[in-house]
Amino acid sequence: MGSATPLLSFESLSVGYGDEPIVRDFTAQIAAGSITTIIGPNGAGKSTLLKAIFGLNRHFGGALRFEGEAIEQLSPRDRLARGIGFVPQGRCNFPLMTVRENLDLGAFTLKGPGARQQAIDRVLELFPMLAAKRNVLAGNLSGGEQQLLETAMVLETSPRLLLLDEPSLGLSPLNQDQIFQTIADLRRHGLTVLVVEQNAHGALEVSDTGIVMELGRLFMVAPASRVISDPRIREAFLGGSPA
Repeated sequence: MGSATPLLSFESLSVGYGDEPIVRDFTAQIAAGSITTIIGPNGAGKSTLLKAIFGLNRHFGGALRFEGEAIEQLSPRDRLARGIGFVPQGRCNFPLMTVRENLDLGAFTLKGPGARQQAIDRVLELFPMLAAKRNVLAGNLSGGEQQLLETAMVLETSPRLLLLDEPSLGLSPLNQDQIFQTIADLRRHGLTVLVVEQNAHGALEVSDTGIVMELGRLFMVAPASRVISDPRIREAFLGGSPA
């Protein structure tokens, strides 16, 4: 695995907004078929980095490679077509439309006879709860159910890399556990997942790798188990010493 080309690589990447980069000189690799969680304090540049992968902010320098090819100049639409899916932070469904209507919109870019229906059938099989509530307005779902719906809408495009920005934000502990279990299940279906998450411990528990950012720079990249056990990280982000 070490000799294989990484699915995604950052090479001295600097990105941000306006005239100033927020993330500077960031270098790391994301292995295919892995779950990687990015943690760090507020303002560390975590969401900025995730948005940069999807082309939603300004590129200041360095390279971003997906499957070995530079993508930093591609539009978000082209990155979606290449196999990168992004579920942004906060609610991003259509609350006054049904689950089924939301899934129809999620499959809108798909071409070919039956492609949209096949995509909808595939995610409904993956998330039976959505199948049971296909005629319910999205706004009437619980927070956890809405997060699953939004993830399903992106999965309809069959991404190879799924970007999740704070998927457990605002959810109950039970729903947070459900989201993390879903992330683990997606990896078993062959998907590579990159997560920015404020519930650091919950996300790292299902991850292969942890990336720690501080002040727009890489602070640490290591196996998730090592990040969890590192006393500096435990003290700063994981609530002190383990029980």
